Amino acid sequence: MSAAFRSGAPPDAAVRPGAAVDLLAAWRTGGFLMERRGTGIVTAGEIRRIEVPAGPGQATRAAEVADDALAGLGIEGAVVTAALPFRGDVAARLVIPERITVTSISPRELDLGTGRVRPGAVAAVTPSPGTRPAAWPMRWEAEPAAAAYEQAVVEALARIRAGELEKVVLTRALTAPNPGIDLAMLLAELRRRDPECHLFAAPAGEEGAFVGATPETLLRREGDRVVSLPLAGTAARWPGDPGRDREAAEALVRSAKDQHEHAAVVVAVAEALTAHCTKLRVDPEPHLVATATVWHLATAVRGRLRPSAPSALALAAALHPTPAVCGTPADVAAALIARLEPASRGLYAGLVGWVDGRGDGEWAVSLRCALITPSTVRIQAGAGIVAESRPDLEVAETEVKFHTMVDALQACADTAGRDPA
Repeated sequence: MSAAFRSGAPPDAAVRPGAAVDLLAAWRTGGFLMERRGTGIVTAGEIRRIEVPAGPGQATRAAEVADDALAGLGIEGAVVTAALPFRGDVAARLVIPERITVTSISPRELDLGTGRVRPGAVAAVTPSPGTRPAAWPMRWEAEPAAAAYEQAVVEALARIRAGELEKVVLTRALTAPNPGIDLAMLLAELRRRDPECHLFAAPAGEEGAFVGATPETLLRREGDRVVSLPLAGTAARWPGDPGRDREAAEALVRSAKDQHEHAAVVVAVAEALTAHCTKLRVDPEPHLVATATVWHLATAVRGRLRPSAPSALALAAALHPTPAVCGTPADVAAALIARLEPASRGLYAGLVGWVDGRGDGEWAVSLRCALITPSTVRIQAGAGIVAESRPDLEVAETEVKFHTMVDALQACADTAGRDPA
């Protein structure tokens, strides 16, 4: 197994449980953060940094290297943290941190719905207050532009209707000059807007940071218990109009297109976990999940693992990429993505999370996120294309998904009193 190790601080990492700790307040640039509902993990320093080379099966190779590194270290409570790229086309960085703080991270809490809502109680969930700006003052450049993305969707639909594949997820990006975004302020703004999402931050390169608030729990493991919450199917929310917001949610539940898209993801997740479980329970119907800007369909998949089951990262690697971010069949969809998307996704739609020496851990799909360097900000959003898709509506879906990061970034620029242009 090829991996480059860089020695850091002496191996004296310790886990300090602390239910009253504000993990975001404890986070510093260069550390790792993953937090939801006030629980999670924050780290600082490095005992080892492990570079996993680009290439096929990178997530699986990363899991093997992580297991070996933790076993060799022999420190009780040590973890590996990482943000892994979508395609494995760039090197991945794993870190064994020097200092770790965790707060009640147990996956025994199996209600993983971020803003879970029963269809009959939609009106009880209120979108974030305020209205969206008519324009986005940061100087964003789209890649590809809306018209080019729509043409890519048209080509994808032709392939789907020809029977080459069932679904493909196509993404687009926005980039802008960095107006001096304060990362801690941005993370606080994301948590304020979407407290039920996984707030995360991970170093990216020597000067960059990868931050976001993702609604999708790919996999949590504790002992022989495992749970996944795949999301697929999306509708825009309507701040300030509860009636229209309720109608949008109910229409999503009834949508044949979105139910089709969602079912493909659930089947893939369940099939991948079946081989590792003695029991597996899949919720019979999807439920609604609410974020500040969109509704999603979600289905919980819960299982009891076999004694031979691998670590949380290895299980996440077996699931990745799900049809929610790639398509079905995965190999055909991935080839079409490489053809139709103008640039690499990098860390977007990859994996972010942690694993410990017992194999326990938590991994999320890195959505609603930004890659921030001293000079630029880059965000991405995608839409699942199935036979029932309409190109104009898929463009609109990406625009809605952009709002999570765009609005939070703009709020930080405004608060800081900087001119975002």
